[in-house]
Amino acid sequence: MNVMSPETRVCQNCKQEFRIEPEDFAFYEKMSVPPPTFCPECRLQRRLAFRNERSLYKRKCDLCGKDIITMHSPDKPRKVYCGSCWWSDKWDASEYAMDYDSSRSFFEQFKELQERVPFMALISEYPTLINSDYVSHTGHAKDSYFVFNADYTENCHYLNLTNNTKECMDGYSTHFTELSYEIINVEKSYNVHFSEDIESSHNIYFSKNLTGCSDCFGCINLRNKRYHIFNEPYSAEEYKKKVQEFSVGSFASVNALRERVRQFWQKFPRKSLHGAHNINSSGDYIYHCKNVKESYLVNEGEDMKFCQWIKMEPVKDAYDYIEWGAGAERVYECITAGQGVADVRMSHAIWMGPALDIEYSMYVLTSSHVFGCLGIRKKEYCILNKEYSKEEYEALRSRIIADMNARPYTDIKGRKFPYGEFFPYDLSLFDYNESSAQDYFRLTKEQTLERGWRWKDKENTAYQITKQAADLPDHINDALDTIVKEIIACASCGRAYRIIKPELELLRRFGLPLPRNCFECRHQARLARMNPMRFYDRVCAKCGMAIRTAYPPERSEIVYCEQCYQAEVM
Repeated sequence: MNVMSPETRVCQNCKQEFRIEPEDFAFYEKMSVPPPTFCPECRLQRRLAFRNERSLYKRKCDLCGKDIITMHSPDKPRKVYCGSCWWSDKWDASEYAMDYDSSRSFFEQFKELQERVPFMALISEYPTLINSDYVSHTGHAKDSYFVFNADYTENCHYLNLTNNTKECMDGYSTHFTELSYEIINVEKSYNVHFSEDIESSHNIYFSKNLTGCSDCFGCINLRNKRYHIFNEPYSAEEYKKKVQEFSVGSFASVNALRERVRQFWQKFPRKSLHGAHNINSSGDYIYHCKNVKESYLVNEGEDMKFCQWIKMEPVKDAYDYIEWGAGAERVYECITAGQGVADVRMSHAIWMGPALDIEYSMYVLTSSHVFGCLGIRKKEYCILNKEYSKEEYEALRSRIIADMNARPYTDIKGRKFPYGEFFPYDLSLFDYNESSAQDYFRLTKEQTLERGWRWKDKENTAYQITKQAADLPDHINDALDTIVKEIIACASCGRAYRIIKPELELLRRFGLPLPRNCFECRHQARLARMNPMRFYDRVCAKCGMAIRTAYPPERSEIVYCEQCYQAEVM
């Protein structure tokens, strides 16, 4: 293998320069793909534009006719099956097989396949769900509601990016955690509330960056401490008395505490990245990784770059890969792929291995040697859902790749998509503001349309508001059972929301007040507390050493390099 020199190229979307390093060229050679023509950030944005997480609609199943909840709006011209029908033997995606037409663009033909093959209503491992109809990108859920990017949850509600979690609500990135509320980046803990960056701890309130702690309130940067309030030690009796005085069952008290702890936390240093037990790795929220670079929310990864939300370990040899893991290897430019898949390129929703050698495909399960397929299961040597012999498959695949390179698909803005680039924006099943891209690359309608992407105008809802958020009882003890019948106007956006019965039961159990904002506003508030999926060059606030961090230089946090942080905090 030739050792190549680094190269600087210009992104064909944003026109900014980006750098391709020698190790990048080596990975592309290993995956038998050409180097990308879009920068890492534009590649991430495009993949996210193919992913709808929380924009849910009502429509009918096109097979059984029943009313369903789905990520596909009724105005989209496609077939949608409920979970029961999609996972059944009542249909076979090979029935929609197409012959490749060399006179037409491959991507045009794949778009035609999208209009013919039925889609699953929600991305879920439906056979593993129990009483969990309102979940997506989820498997093995029981009694859960509005849970996304999840595996193995029970009695959980309003969570995102979670696994092995029980009786938790309103969280982002929670793992092996129980009995917790309003949490971010919490692992192996229980009874944690209004807190973030907590590991192996319990009985924690309004705290940040604690490990091995218990009975702490309003604290930050502690290790193996107990009975602390705003980082000051107390006796057990004093601690319990003081915590009761905070009156966390009151919404007014909780609001005041939020602001007090925010100001308190600002006085303390942050480490340049959230993470631990890493070797030669960079990014943010990186744990137990080796040679993982410029990545975000990755557990137990090895030899990875530009990856996000890979929380089901292990994963090895991956670039530009969003969501999942669980034994995935050699993955490039993919989203929602996992469970023993390997050699997967430029694809979306590939799982349940063995699944090997898959390219430009969507919603493919337990299949191998697949190019440009949709919805197939337990198949081999397929192109546009049509089965071939091994020799026929390999010859046709080579011909399609040659055609893609000779006459690359060109969109309305002149962006070209030869072989090796992820799907063109035009093939996304979702409009831009329905997709996850809007969470991390927020655009107005005008900006979206100017870039040549689609926008979905919000539909008027017929919900009759019965209560304003300001009229909710201040204390959880005053919340009556009848609150679950009310339709409440969100205090932030005015959108209608409800308090579901399991939510009320958990809030009473925790002794915490009713929320005044809808799920979407609460989710956006949690995202705002997370570091962005971008990385910046700045210097350590203590020693002046150059660091790479997700904390933007203009922000006010005190940011330390790893060495200075360990010396001061640990």
